[in-house]
Amino acid sequence: EVQLQASGGGLVQTGGSLRLSCAASGLTFDDYAIGWLRQVPGKEREVVSCISRSDNTKYYADSVKGRFTISDDNAKNQVYLQMNNLKPDDTGVYYCNLGQFWGQGTQVTVSS
Repeated sequence: EVQLQASGGGLVQTGGSLRLSCAASGLTFDDYAIGWLRQVPGKEREVVSCISRSDNTKYYADSVKGRFTISDDNAKNQVYLQMNNLKPDDTGVYYCNLGQFWGQGTQVTVSS
């Protein structure tokens, strides 16, 4: 059974940092693209960042470029999202996604 477990969210002040982790079990990342999406009430879920395991390409939404860094540890089947210089607009529930599989979401709240 494939499972994604997201963790690392929390409450931080503007300018603070958090690191999200997504641990996968039941499969390996080798040939997949895995991403982080953000859900804000009243808005569609948006892609924040993703990484392709096949060619190691990375994508960042314009709103997070220069502040967020996605990385992975293939040996541990984990993907990380380092979030620096957080802003109130970064507040939301963050989900990791791999194809049809979703993690449970982790809440990030950035206070002004």
